[in-house]
Amino acid sequence: MLIPLAVAARIVANPISNAFQKRLTAAPAHPVFIIAATHALLTAVVAPFAWHAGMTSLTRAFWLNMAVSASLAVVGNVLLVYALRAGDLSVLGSINAYKAVLSLVLGVFLIGEVPSATGAAGVLLILLGSAIVVERGEGQSRGTALVRFFREPGVQLRFAALACSATEAVFLKRAVLASAPVLVFYMWSVLGVVVAAVCGALVLNGQIGSEMRTFRRRWRMYVCLAAATGVMQLTTLLTFGALQVGYSLALFQLSTLISVFLGYRYFQERSIARRLAGAVVMIVGALMIVMGGRR
Repeated sequence: MLIPLAVAARIVANPISNAFQKRLTAAPAHPVFIIAATHALLTAVVAPFAWHAGMTSLTRAFWLNMAVSASLAVVGNVLLVYALRAGDLSVLGSINAYKAVLSLVLGVFLIGEVPSATGAAGVLLILLGSAIVVERGEGQSRGTALVRFFREPGVQLRFAALACSATEAVFLKRAVLASAPVLVFYMWSVLGVVVAAVCGALVLNGQIGSEMRTFRRRWRMYVCLAAATGVMQLTTLLTFGALQVGYSLALFQLSTLISVFLGYRYFQERSIARRLAGAVVMIVGALMIVMGGRR
């Protein structure tokens, strides 16, 4: 019963956290500060528990996996917030389906897996869903619109974030197998604030004062973002502890539908019916890849 609840909570929490991130970029808040503040708030909550978690038995491999995971998480989430600042939530949420395509391509080049007919059909469905989602100018062909779509800065940033999160999932799974989901969550939060602080020192030179003023004005939104992110990450890890990463990511695709709704409800994004239809097609394609994409 716990795992279905964790999957459901994760499906809801992910787009909610994205919505808070997008609202904070309009505050305006810098993407690096948004992620640093999120990890700092999570660390403030988990630090007392992490202190008594009994970390002496953890292996060097665990710490390596966690260091890589935390680094990829911070970089990927910063890229995601940049993407949300530049694009629509309802469109960028749909791009998450390409994570299944990425896993298929990596399988070909890294371990020699051959895509099945089902996997190839899934890729085509995701491309079809993308063609449905994109806006077409007057007299513009769908193919031209699709090329323009992939050239948009927000979309390219979202793909970069997706590559980070897909790779992070592998290292998180390794860490979970070597310890426990809750302990991994503690370390993900704490190490994330260290990585984010380094990024902030490099990027936010001279902007800390203005970012802190924004934080004081919008502290409730930051707390809500940290809560949504914490629920999302903890339920992700609980799911990874019980299911294969591929199946977990396939189930998480359902969050796309909530992203489309939130884009319409809170950001007045247009063409929601078409974007919803495209998102459904892309979800089906992702499920086909994960469930039967290799032979």
